[in-house]
Amino acid sequence: MKYCTACLQPDTRPNIKFNAEGMCPACEYASTAELIDWDARAGQLKEVCGFGIANKSWGYDCIIGVSGGKDSTRQALFVKNVLKMKPLLVSCTYPPDQLCELGAANVQNLITLGFNTIIVGPAPQIWKKNMRHGFFKYGNWAKPTELALYASTPRLAIAWQIPLVFLGENPALTIGELGVQSVGYDGNQTRWLNTLAGGDSSWLCVDGVISKDILSYQYPTEEEMARAGIRVVYLGYFWKGWSKRDNGILSALNGLDVRDEHPEQIGDTLGVNALDEDFVTVNQMIKYLKFGFARTTEIVNEEIRLGRITRNEGIKLVERYDGKCSDKFIDDFCRYLEISTQEFWEVVDSYTNKDIFEKDPRGTWRLKYPVGVNAAR
Repeated sequence: MKYCTACLQPDTRPNIKFNAEGMCPACEYASTAELIDWDARAGQLKEVCGFGIANKSWGYDCIIGVSGGKDSTRQALFVKNVLKMKPLLVSCTYPPDQLCELGAANVQNLITLGFNTIIVGPAPQIWKKNMRHGFFKYGNWAKPTELALYASTPRLAIAWQIPLVFLGENPALTIGELGVQSVGYDGNQTRWLNTLAGGDSSWLCVDGVISKDILSYQYPTEEEMARAGIRVVYLGYFWKGWSKRDNGILSALNGLDVRDEHPEQIGDTLGVNALDEDFVTVNQMIKYLKFGFARTTEIVNEEIRLGRITRNEGIKLVERYDGKCSDKFIDDFCRYLEISTQEFWEVVDSYTNKDIFEKDPRGTWRLKYPVGVNAAR
């Protein structure tokens, strides 16, 4: 397990590759930030907006996928107030027994801010079956739900004939996820994110689920996207101040409700991430046991790149909070999937990376090596 020489990103992240100096792609990009020609990017954004306006449909210049969280709230406000465009918002929502009050309130806040919003709600029974299947097959309950979350926006763009789709960050630039095959603003290869794996959803057809049940989980094919002239653009590419902290502050000033749990309970030092439901905290804990990093690492890495904290300060935060998850969330998750906590831990233990984790005398998984220090394989 090796760490980026600049931040705390380990090389265990899927679809990542360090350069010859041992730097992750996100830090390599950040190191060149002062050389960015922002005027040139403004020109590119103007061309993108012109494309949207010229091809508007049903009175909408573009379409934005939203959860009501910090990033989508800032995007929607920027498109409306700065770019002076009329966006249609699409929110693929969690089932009522998974969506938390905070999530419902934040989507309502976006609507209150004056946006027309389409709510997409896949059938709860199929959703739960898919979550259960994802948890047992991949140790990742969110793998199937992310298919639906990501597919909903381009699906609606095709149906409404609105060719311009805005996404937020380019994960290649913010976390070093090179699967998207782009370090610019072109988001048409989002299907190759690690979780989406090309958009294939056929593996969900088990336990009585058939192909017609998973239409909401099927990311449009490249042929469908091309035929409809869909253009997906990472809006964060054009902003100097794109970060979790900045987006959270700006959105909170515009009505966003954030979490008040202690970082020990949610593994999140900001409390502005994944506000729509609570099980993501469980998934982040499992991710930590698989790859040796989770939410706190990603927050810290961004803060290091922005010069707000040092690498050593980040190490202390990661050691204390990364992968933390309240027992309450685990109990609620097990109740939702109708499994026992024993079954839960059997699955989690089976997916834990024993090359980098070992159990302490109390039976708790601990990293074998100090955070930020390269370990021989």
